Amino acid sequence: MNLPVKTAKRYAQIAASLLFSLLFLALNAHAEEAGSASQQSAENLFKWINFALVAGVIVWLCLKKGPAFFGRRADSISSEIQKSTEAKKQAEQQLQDAETKLQNLEKEVADLRATAQRESVAEAERIRNLTVTDAKKIDDAGKAEVHAAERAARLQLKAFAANLAINGAESLLLKQLTPAAQEALINNFVKTLDGRPN
Repeated sequence: MNLPVKTAKRYAQIAASLLFSLLFLALNAHAEEAGSASQQSAENLFKWINFALVAGVIVWLCLKKGPAFFGRRADSISSEIQKSTEAKKQAEQQLQDAETKLQNLEKEVADLRATAQRESVAEAERIRNLTVTDAKKIDDAGKAEVHAAERAARLQLKAFAANLAINGAESLLLKQLTPAAQEALINNFVKTLDGRPN
């Protein structure tokens, strides 16, 4: 930052030197012509002196305040350039990270698809095995129910056959058991009881 300030001072000094040189030359030229109208030349002289004073004040202000103003402005511009450079670097880094993530995203999607496919195959196999197991359980339960129903039917059939046999025997006995046969049976029973020891 020192280089622009020094350069500005140098140009201001050169400009001031040129201005005073021109003023001096103008005064000399004017003094040579001054033979005819001295009053007009005095007015012109005061105008030139007034101009020189105003120009000197302006040059002095530029030399006094200019370097600080331009130095602050240069520092501000420099800091803004540095900030924008850092922002650009951060943006480039974010862009690079985004591109890397995008490339990794394709791989992640492929991995997710493969994982989903493996899981769906495993789930289908598990459902198949579960279906086979459930079908076997249902088949076993059906067979057990059929066996239980068959056993119950056999028991009912035996009970029915026993009832039929008892009813048949009773009706046969009633037909064959006449009062005389009854009395003979009772007498035989009583005889068997008499022959037993008490």
